[in-house]
Amino acid sequence: MSNECKGKVALVTGASRGIGAAIAQRLAAAGAVVAAVARSLDTHPPELPGTLRETVDTITAQGGRAIAIQGDVVDAASRAAFIAECEKQLGSIDILVNNAAIGPYRPFEKFSDRDFQLTYEANVRAPLHLCQLVVKNMSAKKRGWMLNISSATAELPQGPPYIQWEQHGGHHLYGSSKAALNRLTVGLAAELSNDGIAVNTLAPVAAVITPGVLAKGLTAGDTAWIDPSMIEPVEAMAEAALVLCSCDPATLTGRVTYSVRLLEELGRPMRTLDGRAIYKSPA
Repeated sequence: MSNECKGKVALVTGASRGIGAAIAQRLAAAGAVVAAVARSLDTHPPELPGTLRETVDTITAQGGRAIAIQGDVVDAASRAAFIAECEKQLGSIDILVNNAAIGPYRPFEKFSDRDFQLTYEANVRAPLHLCQLVVKNMSAKKRGWMLNISSATAELPQGPPYIQWEQHGGHHLYGSSKAALNRLTVGLAAELSNDGIAVNTLAPVAAVITPGVLAKGLTAGDTAWIDPSMIEPVEAMAEAALVLCSCDPATLTGRVTYSVRLLEELGRPMRTLDGRAIYKSPA
């Protein structure tokens, strides 16, 4: 286990399962004390296994330190409350990972006003607000790391002809919100470049098969739009997140990055979530 984040307080939203839980585990394995945040502590929808307490239990079983804090990123009052609770229990936040997101996948004519409001509140307004809530303490210490989890869907589709995923994925509302997040991130990095704060986005190069992806039915049956060759392990995102949450803010900021590409650029091996071994793909 490394100590790249030793003595630092990290807050990760959407940490019940999937990418958020993996990042929380990897940061804790590197020495961070992690505040894991999600809408519920002990329950989960039937189609989405994994709870916040399970994430914390996994971290503590591996020798790390973490607490679970209930909070809803689409509620501004809740955002302020869970930041305050983290600071009360653990101290000021050194690392903020904005992972929680909402992404309706359906044809555009079926998007509702609520779909639009929730998508942009969760994926754009909430990350910006949370950065605003933690920036004062980071600036005072002249050190901090803000990481916004983005998506390859922010990239413009190539065509015509368009691949099947672009024709039927229905992810353009989600993708547009992530494109906005990318632009906000780079702008924020520029504003904070003299304050010792790194601000970056990170997205998977390929799909990470999280419980949320499985629940949307994007990988099985006649509607499978994700080719098996376009799947990466969650460990790639976790390792790249650790890099961006422990980097030198003077040299690695304002980047719209992709997991495997960043690791390759830096010559960084992918490790298991507990940090104890080099990750090996299942046979």
